[in-house]
Amino acid sequence: MWFYLAVLLVLYFFRRWYRERQTVENLTQKYVFITGCDTGFGNLLARQLDLKGMRVLAACLTQKGAKELEKATSDRLKTTILDVTSTESVVAAAEWVKRCVGDKGLWGVVNNAGIGVPSGLNEWLTKEDFMKILSVNLLGVIDVTLHMLTLVKRARGRVVNMASMMGRLALFGGGYCPSKFGVEAFSDSLRREMLSFGVHVSIVEPGAFRTPIIMTVGDNFKDLWTRLPSDIKVQYGQQYFENYHKKLVELLQLGSTNLYLVTDSIEHALTSCHPRTRYSPGWDAKLFYIPISYLPTTVVDYILTRLLPKPAQGI
Repeated sequence: MWFYLAVLLVLYFFRRWYRERQTVENLTQKYVFITGCDTGFGNLLARQLDLKGMRVLAACLTQKGAKELEKATSDRLKTTILDVTSTESVVAAAEWVKRCVGDKGLWGVVNNAGIGVPSGLNEWLTKEDFMKILSVNLLGVIDVTLHMLTLVKRARGRVVNMASMMGRLALFGGGYCPSKFGVEAFSDSLRREMLSFGVHVSIVEPGAFRTPIIMTVGDNFKDLWTRLPSDIKVQYGQQYFENYHKKLVELLQLGSTNLYLVTDSIEHALTSCHPRTRYSPGWDAKLFYIPISYLPTTVVDYILTRLLPKPAQGI
């Protein structure tokens, strides 16, 4: 029995390996629109796809980011300025993309733009802090996708949304985790709606990576503590803040510096004949975040609360 089970598993993984190695034809004629290309995953992905010969339409938040990306890439790559929190800016970008792609349609949309702060304990934050992240990481993804969808349907192309392991397991407060949970929900519903149009929707759920966005979380945590009312500070205690900040910095330093693990996943979602529904780059994603997310809630709470210091006036 075990022999036949082993054979079936080998055949399954061999079939999966074979299918995933098949790539789409005429990639050099296909247009891909990427948001958040100033730094991090978006910048690396734009340069990576440009080297592959694809026609990259890179959206940057700043002129500086756009110019630096243009200098590092070929003439095929084109840039535009985009603020995903502004519908007016998104509409202008969609019109620009439409002029670039013409009748070919848009093969891929990669919703990569995102921010990580302000993040911290929920009680330390305001509604405006939550909205700042949600407007970029979730509402921005939705707005860009809706304005590009007609062009993607014309090409029977791909939508790739950047989520996170924090969209499976909320480890800290603030708008980041809710935004990534929202991206998961939006992507799931969109995927089923687009099946009839031949459009694939993939979600990328990275583990911990040392990107410029993530590395700002430690400094932001200090800022949040500084602005807290004195009575709240007393409840948590100075020692709690110092221990929490130290632990947070240590965890951030553990993040992988190999950003190609993420950009290779996005490239596969765009170029494979059989893209996956979900990609989970990073060993921490595969060996920690995903398994723990399936455990009973009480077990997860026990494990995670043991990793953090206790407030001065806590139980």
